Amino acid sequence: MSDRATPWLAIARYDAAGRARGTVVLTGLLSSFLLVFLAFFPSLATADVDLDAYVEAFPPAVREAFGIIAISSIEGFLAVEFYQFAWLLLVGLYLAYLAGGTIAGDIASGRMDLTLSAPVARRDVVIGRFLGLVPLVVLLNVVLPVVAYVGVVAVSETIAVERLAAVHALAVPYHVACVAAGIAVSTLLSRPGVAQRVALGGLFALFMFDSLVASTDYAAAGNVSPTAHYDPSAVLVLGEYDLTGAAVLLAATAVLLAIAIVRFRRADLSG
Repeated sequence: MSDRATPWLAIARYDAAGRARGTVVLTGLLSSFLLVFLAFFPSLATADVDLDAYVEAFPPAVREAFGIIAISSIEGFLAVEFYQFAWLLLVGLYLAYLAGGTIAGDIASGRMDLTLSAPVARRDVVIGRFLGLVPLVVLLNVVLPVVAYVGVVAVSETIAVERLAAVHALAVPYHVACVAAGIAVSTLLSRPGVAQRVALGGLFALFMFDSLVASTDYAAAGNVSPTAHYDPSAVLVLGEYDLTGAAVLLAATAVLLAIAIVRFRRADLSG
């Protein structure tokens, strides 16, 4: 199948190739970040401190926001120190921010005029920009579980491989939903800097909203946040796999991309 017949594939390949170095650097930084945290676990585990009692002293809102179930086990430690913060929040925010600058950035720089001068449908541009970020999501979720497992073994601990694999498999729908949200914002706002900040700020606001209402009578309202459908702590500590949440995130991704396509088709790029 030629790229001429599938222009979205050519766009995706071009975007992914342009981000190859950044993808490798980000993967390396997160791997190092994870290993540094794991290096602290042995001294923490042997300390004369009741870690679970310490966790229980946290306000319920804090425990809910960061998915703190337990911290004395290697699974709980990883969930609290890495997955609930770096993996769920920081990586999600980064992906939304990155995607927010794609289409808006091309419009602002004039590159979009060049792209659309070729026989390329606007739908293909949206799909191509989205798929151009998927390799980053895939690489992170393939490399990091291997790094985590090696790091756990290196500190003489054991972890259920199926749980470690599941926490990354279920992260893929969450991460692509973050990308789709950024793409949608990028078609709604013409200034890339504003689009990036709105995508990042919007996702963070949804995270905070989900955390604040989780322990109230309005907990169901928190389901509007992507973070409500992916809980690394539940996977690692409790072995609970939320397949329904993954399906919701994939459906949300499709809806957000459809919104982006409709919006971009109607956008006036002349001025």
